Amino acid sequence: MKKPTLYVDADACPVKEELLKVSYRHQLQVYLVSNQWLRLEVGPLVEKIVVPEGPDVADDWIAERAGEGDIVITQDIPLADKAIKAGALAIGNTGKPFTTDNIGMALAMRDLKQHLRETGEGGNYNAAFSKADRSRFLQELDKMVLQLMRS
Repeated sequence: MKKPTLYVDADACPVKEELLKVSYRHQLQVYLVSNQWLRLEVGPLVEKIVVPEGPDVADDWIAERAGEGDIVITQDIPLADKAIKAGALAIGNTGKPFTTDNIGMALAMRDLKQHLRETGEGGNYNAAFSKADRSRFLQELDKMVLQLMRS
């Protein structure tokens, strides 16, 4: 049985502590991928990867490696789409899984919101990250790990 590897789009990830708890509990390899050094104490199964600055460099690093039986943690919808197409599971920071059933709508909504912002019709409103989001993420990630380890 292959244990899942966690690939984390870490630059703006608010749930690093939670995902590390899950990874330590299940002894999973984790790659924290970012454009800058992260000041975060990590264990031996956690590797911090610093990629050069630039658009989508961290996303590309993850997309080139994540595959069947892995989990990608990101809020970047195009990265989640690539992960799903490669056979990985994907989850957002709020605990919402990206799936083959919902990724198309997520991409369409992202494009619509971007268009509205560009035309000045859309606000810049993003809901605040809450304790409930943190808890839901922890629960959903643990569920995904267990699901992959059973299959």
